[in-house]
Amino acid sequence: MKKLMSACAAAALITGAAHAQSNLDKLGSFKVTGTKDHIYVDQNGPEADSIRSVLEGITLPEGFSIELYALVPDARHMAMAPQGTVLFVGTKKTKVWAVMDRDRNRVADEVKDFAPSLEFDVPNGVAFTKDGFLYIAERNRMLMFPAAEFFHESPDVVAVPVVPQGELIPVEEESYNHTARVVKVGPDDKLYVSLGQPFNVAPPEKLDLYNETGIGGIIRMNRDGTEREVYTYGVRNSVGHDFHPVTGELWWTDNQVDGMGDDIPPGEINRQTEAGQHFGHPWFGGGTVRTNEYAGQEVPVEVVHPVSETIAHAADLGMTFYTGKMFPAKYQNAIFSAQHGSWNRTTPVGARVMVTFIDDEGNATTEPFAEGWIDENGEYDGRPVDVAMMKDGSILVSDDFANAIYRITYSE
Repeated sequence: MKKLMSACAAAALITGAAHAQSNLDKLGSFKVTGTKDHIYVDQNGPEADSIRSVLEGITLPEGFSIELYALVPDARHMAMAPQGTVLFVGTKKTKVWAVMDRDRNRVADEVKDFAPSLEFDVPNGVAFTKDGFLYIAERNRMLMFPAAEFFHESPDVVAVPVVPQGELIPVEEESYNHTARVVKVGPDDKLYVSLGQPFNVAPPEKLDLYNETGIGGIIRMNRDGTEREVYTYGVRNSVGHDFHPVTGELWWTDNQVDGMGDDIPPGEINRQTEAGQHFGHPWFGGGTVRTNEYAGQEVPVEVVHPVSETIAHAADLGMTFYTGKMFPAKYQNAIFSAQHGSWNRTTPVGARVMVTFIDDEGNATTEPFAEGWIDENGEYDGRPVDVAMMKDGSILVSDDFANAIYRITYSE
């Protein structure tokens, strides 16, 4: 009986995968898939009142306020469409959500699943080009959706595989750990995709393969997937990057090695000034702290250390440079980033939004901006993941624990 059930389960998986590929082929040929309905998320349930109660305890600098923008299950990385009509939200599960504020009152009134005829696999990374092409980076695939801002209303929407299934990383390297990809479009109009490596500390026998494929790094490619190259080396698991609006340099966060104690190694915010730089993993666990596995070994590469170190195990994730006009001038070109919060520290830390100020020489100073999602018992009321900017200059913060997106505004 167990063998029969296993065979049935395997057949179901194969059928599901074939069905998903069939739908992708149909969408690429502008054909219908037969999918009729979206899933809609109720925005007026009791959980909304509970979240609003939590937000009353969030501390912010004077003049700033925070409110609930939308209820979005498993909300992770976000991408605002170029004309500001819809926000796309990735997850670490199987859904991408489209969030709309149809009455323009700065609170979402519709949240539905995007492209429900497709089966996504950890579609964490979402990004728009300036001319309106949406990219979604999954565990081991990347899709492109032309004009998604205006064609998301239908269950069927054109989808083009930029990196086909099984070609973002070698299939044998697929893992359940560190699979949340981030994709951003650089000032050179190329795609930059982070590929976290699946280990706590990458073992020596994997280093050559990872250097070749970009695992444990950030890769760069043309928008059609051609001319792929490894842009960044020596990364453990980056889940947030963006480009300085003046210099065009790539900045990114990195999650550092676990199991070395509560207070080491530090988290990182990094600045990359040219292609091919190496940022230290696996010889360094975070900052200048050497890993136990490689302690005493000569470091065979020239290492660029972080420009800003953050508290250990706070899990620095999504980030964005602020270029809006709503906030005071001192925040112009500063980084807003999310700390997801520690999972194994004796006393939890993080679960807040940070701001990093950068001087003319590129030196960075990071400090808390919005905090209070850890209660007096040390329990999480929320775990921020990503920060995105709205066209009016306010910022959005996603939270995959509270299943919510918050909006932070400023008023004198």
